[in-house]
Amino acid sequence: MSPAPARDEPQDVAESADIAALLPMLRRIVGARIGQHPAAEDIVQETLLRVLSAEARIQPGMLAPYAITTVRNVIATMWRKNDRDARNQHRMHDPSEPEDAEHLVVASEEQSAISLALGQLTDRERQILLAHEVNGQATQSLAAETGSTAGAVAAQLKRTRARLRVEYVLALEGIEPPTEQCRPVLLALSSADRRRQGELDAARHLLECEVCARLSEPLLGRGRVREDEIHVPISADPDIVAARQAAREVAVRAGFTGADLTLLATAVSEVARNIVRFASNGEVRIELLERPRTGIRIVARDTGPGISDIDLALQDGFSTNKGLGLGLPGARRLMDEFSIDTKPGQGTTVTMTKWFEKKG
Repeated sequence: MSPAPARDEPQDVAESADIAALLPMLRRIVGARIGQHPAAEDIVQETLLRVLSAEARIQPGMLAPYAITTVRNVIATMWRKNDRDARNQHRMHDPSEPEDAEHLVVASEEQSAISLALGQLTDRERQILLAHEVNGQATQSLAAETGSTAGAVAAQLKRTRARLRVEYVLALEGIEPPTEQCRPVLLALSSADRRRQGELDAARHLLECEVCARLSEPLLGRGRVREDEIHVPISADPDIVAARQAAREVAVRAGFTGADLTLLATAVSEVARNIVRFASNGEVRIELLERPRTGIRIVARDTGPGISDIDLALQDGFSTNKGLGLGLPGARRLMDEFSIDTKPGQGTTVTMTKWFEKKG
């Protein structure tokens, strides 16, 4: 066999040095997660093999993040295999082969997505995130290094995690956001920042953007579940019943009883019915208020054609659909506060409030 050309040697030496430099970090990660487990060194070697086989596809500067993601996946694979083997000990055949193959495909996609997501972060964001999440460096220590405060570092970590989640779901789906507003909205959802969601009118954006509506599901799950607020998607007649029942449920918790409950549920039915008839798609949000006093706020939002003449639409007896319901004038009479925001071609938002009055 003839020797390799001399001009390739410096590059080979540099690449070998980069791979070798990963060893201490990988052993530290493995040790932190599985201690002195007999398979610890095997996991390190398996990780190096995977990194070496993918080296040509790894972007400059991404070698360490790729290795970190890989070693975590290798460890997770080992635990899952151990768990599966334990559950299948009683079986005569070994079912592990097809499941392993499927798992490897999924793990490869997830690994690629997290690598792409990490690549979207700034160097500073990535450095602080990995130092805290992987190396276990405390926020106080990071603050001392960066000349900041522990609170500021914690806030930055929170923003970085939220951004990483957004970039991960985008990479996993292989989607580029269709509008400039998509990323800010998804980031506000991922960080559970309700003030920012309001500024961006995120609820309306999710009604109008099918891509963000789909991607928002795993991001919304990160936020705190609010027991004082219910969202009901509206697109068909059964949704009207769901909105009415949800409003009654929240109203009972606020203290409403008897006729007040009926009036409130009727108003909700009317605005939900308008969405089905005139817009096809929308939502009703029911919110329990405690300030300035106890009450219920209903926000009915749609992406329909809008109302061309609000004054006419609020006149008693006016109907473009020959319906028998109360319509918007009736809903307004049943509530204490009522307002409409509508634009031609951009939908309508009806906001109405009922305050609780203690009787007797």
